[in-house]
Amino acid sequence: MQSIYAMHQNGSDNLEKEEKFLFYSIDNIQDLYLTMISSLMEIGKKEAEFLHKSSLKHLATPEERKPNEKFVKNSVFQILAENNSLSIALENRKINAWTLNDDYIVLLLNAIKASEYYKTYMSNAGSSFEEDKQLIVDLFMHVIVPNEKLYEYLEDDKLTWIDDIPLVNTHIIKQLKSLKPIMDDNFIVPKVYKDAEDKAFVKDLFRKTILNEVELAKEFVDKTPNWDSDRIAEVDTIILKMAICEFLKFPSIPVKVTLNEYLELAKEYSTPKSSIFINGILDNLVKELEASKKMIKAGRGLM
Repeated sequence: MQSIYAMHQNGSDNLEKEEKFLFYSIDNIQDLYLTMISSLMEIGKKEAEFLHKSSLKHLATPEERKPNEKFVKNSVFQILAENNSLSIALENRKINAWTLNDDYIVLLLNAIKASEYYKTYMSNAGSSFEEDKQLIVDLFMHVIVPNEKLYEYLEDDKLTWIDDIPLVNTHIIKQLKSLKPIMDDNFIVPKVYKDAEDKAFVKDLFRKTILNEVELAKEFVDKTPNWDSDRIAEVDTIILKMAICEFLKFPSIPVKVTLNEYLELAKEYSTPKSSIFINGILDNLVKELEASKKMIKAGRGLM
């Protein structure tokens, strides 16, 4: 959707160029994921480094000589550090953002140590996996993700990341919450595409929507008599075109799946009333397409 919107905004008609940028943007989602999850690993390493250096000071205090290592020994840090899936992905994608910009790790670490989550955790003499996990979840959700300096860094590093940050962070939080106190296969780096067919679908949907925009628009223009076409948000028209494209040109995709997917997109990216507006149009259109047998879905239960 963002790629089609970008094509409209810059007036581009170079389909191959925009398609390459689409796949480049999708590949970068995994880089964003790895950058965010590796920030946790680097925060743990940075604190361990700080404690070690402090213990070696000539005039080190008793607390510095024998520091509280509960945070650096948090079991979630250990799981992430020893995870093969994560190590391989970081190496393959050459993720080294925090090596080059460790001042952001220091900034995040300072924010963490100033938080009540950290203070409460460190004041508890006991230790358990659930407590360790809950701390990391709370720190990621309430300290790391909302950090404005981090957001600015991500925005400056790759502009395509901005729309993907909520999706990636939500997925990481879900993964962290589901961690178990074991090492093997406990944390799997998600694939960008489920399989080759999934990647082919992205290409097909992009091309078929772009190449058939006029035809697709005709399906809903007369369904909006109370709306001047110029008043319909451009994002809404793109969502409608993509949904209709799936209705007409992807017989294996169930109607309900398409409806749910694009209503969620409208809620996320368009105006507050868009999902209601789009739902009304698509609901009426589905009835018409079914009655006219213009929409053919292959397989059982696909309507």
